[in-house]
This record gives sequence, C-alpha cells and structure tokens, in this order.
Amino acid sequence: MYYLLLPLAWVYDGVTSVRNFMYDHGILSSESYDLPVICVGNITVGGTGKTPHTEYLIRLLQENGYKVGVLSRGYKRKTKGYVLATSKSTAADIGDEPYQIKKKFPDVTIAVDADRREGIYNLITNAETTDIDVIILDDAYQHRRVKAGLNILLVDSNRPIDKDYLLPAGRLRESAGGSKRADIVMLTKLKEDVSEGERERYCKRLRIQEDQHLYFTGMKYGNLYNPKAEIPLGELDKYSILVVTGIANPKPMEDELSKYASFDAIHYGDHHDFSSQDYKQIESAYNALPDDKPRIIITTEKDMARLHQEQMPMWGSVYALPIEVKVLNDEEELFNNQIISYLNHVRKDSRNSCIPQRENDK
Repeated sequence: MYYLLLPLAWVYDGVTSVRNFMYDHGILSSESYDLPVICVGNITVGGTGKTPHTEYLIRLLQENGYKVGVLSRGYKRKTKGYVLATSKSTAADIGDEPYQIKKKFPDVTIAVDADRREGIYNLITNAETTDIDVIILDDAYQHRRVKAGLNILLVDSNRPIDKDYLLPAGRLRESAGGSKRADIVMLTKLKEDVSEGERERYCKRLRIQEDQHLYFTGMKYGNLYNPKAEIPLGELDKYSILVVTGIANPKPMEDELSKYASFDAIHYGDHHDFSSQDYKQIESAYNALPDDKPRIIITTEKDMARLHQEQMPMWGSVYALPIEVKVLNDEEELFNNQIISYLNHVRKDSRNSCIPQRENDK
C-alpha cells in the first residue's frame, strides 16, 4: 500500500514545497504582531503531545504573572468561525482539547478559529480580551499567514520526522525540512534523560541549526481522578480495569498503566466521536470485567471531555489519567528562561501599549 501511495505523496510534497517557498520569499504574506505569539505545533498528524506542552507553557507564564490567551482551531467542534470559550462551553462548541484546557485553567482566555489571523485579530481588538499579554497558538505550525514570534516544534521520539513519509504514504504534513522554521525543537515522549552522544545523533538526524535549541521531554502521570474521587496509581491492582482511548497513540499511556495492573482495552481513532454503538461496546466490555474487584474505566483527559455522562450508566466509575510534561536532562530552567526571555525581549522592543509592564519591570 505504501508504494501505491508514494505518487500522491510526491504530489503533496510539491504543493506544500511551493507554498512554503512562496511564504519564505515574501510572495505570500505573513502577518506579525507586537503582542508575543508562541506557536506550539508539529509537522506530523497527531500524537506529539501538543496539549500537555501547551499546558506546561500556560503554567509557566501564569507563574510569571502573564495573562495568557490560547488560540486553537477547535478540531471537530460543531461551531464555525471565531468562538470565545466560557464556563458553559462544551467540547462540541470549542473542540475537546480547548475544552480540556478551559476546564483545567478556567481563568485562561481560550478561543477557537480555523483562521488564526482572524482569531488573533479578535483576541487583540475585542474589549473582553484586550488584557491578554501573550497568545499561545495551538497546532498552527503550517498556518503561515501568521508569523509567530517563537515557533516550538514537537517531534515524537517514537516516530522522528527523518524516518517518516509525507501524506498519504506517511504522517508528515510537510517535508522534514520544514523544521528549519522552528526556534525550539522538542523531542517528546522520551522515558529517560539523553546522553551527550544521543543528543549529537538527534541533532544530526533532525538537522538542528546553530540558531535552534533542542530539548527533550517526557511525560509524568498523576493520580486518576473524576469529579468525586481520586485513585493513586499504586492502588490500581485493587481494581478490574477497562482502558478506553480515542487518541493517536495510546501506547505510552498503557505502558505506564501496565506498571501497576493488568487491564482490558478498547481503542478508537484520534478525536473519535463516540456513537451509541460505541457506548454499547464500552458498557458490554465493562460488564464483562471480573467482578471480584471494583470495576473502573480509565480514559484520557481529552476523551473524558467527549464522553457523555448520560450514555454511561457506570459514569461514577470513569476516571481520567492526567499527564504533564517534564523537561529532561536538567534543562527545565534553561527552557523556562528562554521562553521568558523571549517575552521580555518583545515587551522591551514593542511600541504597542497593549503589552503592559509587570510590577517587577517598573
């Protein structure tokens, strides 16, 4: 099948290469902004960890006193155009990932718009959002009509871009050469620190340039939770478990859970819209679990946002597994300082009064 798809991949490569050439040489225009804009994205389809990395940035920026705005496409939402999230927004209104972020960070401004340029315009001009200090663009690396001040490219360590192929033969949205636009490249989903020899090999494989920074990240998992209870990971062997996922790559999550207990699993596609038939399948699998222990369902935070309580009689037994990013090789402070230095640089050079001084800058 791969060989049959190669001609289509070559056509796709030609189209994306011409498009990037036109942006690189100013034939097509990109708009830049006085407000700091950080793009978190990838050049592959799904599964690099954009949401937890975005959440990491939100925590970092909030801890440093910044009012954060997040702009996403809102993939698979049922609405159109620009939508500003509220406490009453649903996953159908804004998409599962923006909904997840809004639930975890209710004081963060979350908006969705497939046209990122239009979305940024609304964020910086609408009276209700003009107080934001920085915009994080979620999954907008290919949205070149916007010129972000800082581009962060995520690469899955389990499927590096130098070993992948363009759509539809592989998962690349553009050629691996597109990584040259990144200011920061983050190799994600590693299980441990990387040696100096491994760093050098990754730098060569990913063609890291002198003006780029390469960081390595892994995932850390918290205790299972739902609105009424929490279960420590160390106590999972006390339960009969069904894992339900609708994400691109459930393997890292299941590898973590397998350290603590055995389980059955049902996998759906990334951003899956659960149907009535799916709920019947989940309920049947749940009821088939051994009943010598309490039965529970474990899912991701993203899937928890899309599962409907009214369709699941066992809802009180459904738990989400939270994931956070950790920067490896003792480089967390270095990475954090690079992000904050970028914001300080923009604030210093900007003539736009919409970027306020922090108290410690006065």
